[in-house]
Amino acid sequence: MTQSWGPRPPVPADGAERRPALDIPAPGPQRRWTVLLRWLLLIPQYIVLFLLGIAAFFVMVAGWFAALFLGRLPDPIASFLGTYLAYETRISASSMLLVDRYPPFALTAPDYPVQIELRPTTLNRLAVLFRLILMIPAAIISNLAATGWFAISWIFWIIGIVLGRLPGPVFGATAAVARYRLRFGAYVSMLTPTYPKGLLGDQPATKAETAGEAGDAGEIRSATRPLLLDSTAKLLVWVFLVLGLVTQVLYRSSTDYGGYDDSGLAHQSQVVHLAGRS
Repeated sequence: MTQSWGPRPPVPADGAERRPALDIPAPGPQRRWTVLLRWLLLIPQYIVLFLLGIAAFFVMVAGWFAALFLGRLPDPIASFLGTYLAYETRISASSMLLVDRYPPFALTAPDYPVQIELRPTTLNRLAVLFRLILMIPAAIISNLAATGWFAISWIFWIIGIVLGRLPGPVFGATAAVARYRLRFGAYVSMLTPTYPKGLLGDQPATKAETAGEAGDAGEIRSATRPLLLDSTAKLLVWVFLVLGLVTQVLYRSSTDYGGYDDSGLAHQSQVVHLAGRS
């Protein structure tokens, strides 16, 4: 992750969008016992993440007001939110079976295989003002993709135990969901003005697109930068979205059965909030 929050660089002359980037190594062997106990082993991490998330929420609220006046996040706020997002992404990548190494209990982990890159930049005050409205489409997509992945994650869990690794298409589709959630979290936290995109992977057909994903020189940084999905991985992403939609519909149907119940609205609000923080 970019650790320096100094002077904001100008808009690139090549027109490339500087999207939040996710670096994860190519899928490799994983210890079967860690896959078997993965979600149990991560419980302490979830507790720490919950506590940090409370602090991050209040810092983000303060950052929203500051960004309205300054047109950017103050450096201390941007640094904290960026560090929190990196910590959250490491835990998310581990829970989604993308890496085998246990994430450290540290806000900064330069040696951990999962890294993010955030480029500090100015913000559009009008977009900051209406951020809660503008984020709704991306929140829906992020929520559906994550819900759909979770619905069949037990299959990936069994595959990981049997094979000791994730197949390429499963890794790619899962990484696409993890990266989209990272970008959504960065957008909600005002760490980037770029709207979340790239759920179906990258198409580095032009120099500008390649630079926006892989770096200024267009080189390949990791298995997820750029993130090139084959047809099977893209199909899996669509399966996640469809399953997420079906799951939400079934949940609402069961909640509303037998009469009106406003708990569904409360759940929906909670889901949108958690989608931004996961």
